[in-house]
Amino acid sequence: MIPLNTVATLIGLVGTLVASVFPQSKLLIPMDLQQTDHLKSYGVAFWALQHNAEVDWLLNYRGGSFMTDYSDVVARECRVRGVSFETLGVNAASAIYAQVQSDDNNMDVVRLEKAPKIAVYVPPNFKPWDDAVTLALEYAEIPYTKVWDEEVLSGKLAEYDWLHLHHEDFTGQYGKFYANYRHAQWYIEQQLLYEKEARRLGFKKVSNAKKNVARTIRDYIAGGGFMFAMCSATDSYDIALAAENVDICDVMYDGDPPDRDAEKKLDYGLTLAFENFTLDMNPLRYEYSDIDIPQSDPPPIRDPSTDYFTLFEFSAKYDPVPTMLTQDHVAIVKGFMGQTTAFRKSLIKRTVVILAQREGTEEVRYIHGNHGRGTFTWYSGHDPEDYQHAVGDPPTDLTLHKNSPGYRLILNNVLFPAAKKKQQKT
Repeated sequence: MIPLNTVATLIGLVGTLVASVFPQSKLLIPMDLQQTDHLKSYGVAFWALQHNAEVDWLLNYRGGSFMTDYSDVVARECRVRGVSFETLGVNAASAIYAQVQSDDNNMDVVRLEKAPKIAVYVPPNFKPWDDAVTLALEYAEIPYTKVWDEEVLSGKLAEYDWLHLHHEDFTGQYGKFYANYRHAQWYIEQQLLYEKEARRLGFKKVSNAKKNVARTIRDYIAGGGFMFAMCSATDSYDIALAAENVDICDVMYDGDPPDRDAEKKLDYGLTLAFENFTLDMNPLRYEYSDIDIPQSDPPPIRDPSTDYFTLFEFSAKYDPVPTMLTQDHVAIVKGFMGQTTAFRKSLIKRTVVILAQREGTEEVRYIHGNHGRGTFTWYSGHDPEDYQHAVGDPPTDLTLHKNSPGYRLILNNVLFPAAKKKQQKT
């Protein structure tokens, strides 16, 4: 009779031999035009990371595809979510890796290590359809936690890897909706809520509370956090930082008039992305500054059929970060408007990387930058599949936009913090 410990040893040897003779097959989630649901594909990759699977992001290979070890569990998850996948043998998978890592191709492979913890900065009364990022997260089935002023100021951001800023107005001017909506019930309730919260946190003015929130978020980024923002949470955020020591709010917003010399007292050294901008001090105008292009008031007249912006191409092997952020199955993306439709190029700091621009114009749509040990990425416009979103419009149904290139840019940012950090080539 063979001892049990010997049997166990033999089984282990056989298992090792089988593994070496029949290596693990791979599961490929293509992200080119063959993919049935691009948005839920990100959710599958995120889910795999949550379950301790190793996921490789194949930059510039078939639209930025994902590769992981094959398992029936992951395959079943793809089928349940309606995500296309391919099963590859070791030779086919090895050939793909060789192609991606070849110096002859502008491709690379980035290992995704773990699912990032996600926070979304939103007021308690927010509706999911008010924000494209929240819509994308919920459609892709990616979990997130809601935080607001109290959580930010009490240090809770340290618990999260990635923070999204809802379409907030960090200047304390309530989105500058006063002229058109000051009698609307939602506007009145919002102002009362914000004022009550500011007082509860020890601030006399909402604008002062928001400035402190903005500074705390900047510290979070400097400490290694990843921040993503869209629409008015981009320029209003930088304006709040620049106006740290000056009152830019008129009487209907904070009870007293603004500083007459506010423009001269702005400190552009405190901002992340923009400099030398000029404030719009008219409290009745739906616009913060000249950062936004075209101006929101009066609303620009545009033909959606001719409004597109172009994603810049970067070196996957030398510039993996901007390459990750611009992964898509198209190079030209449909434009869409918002309170901040685009960023004026001449006002963007030289240290900021431009990721996408409307060709032949000053309109920059997508930017990325570093601050301390962390990063910020800002995407202009309100909703990639709702060209001119208005207050009270119904939510975008993402089941009708499963392959949205514009929404893919949002979800690139969700997975970006999961990427294994490596030294840049020199």
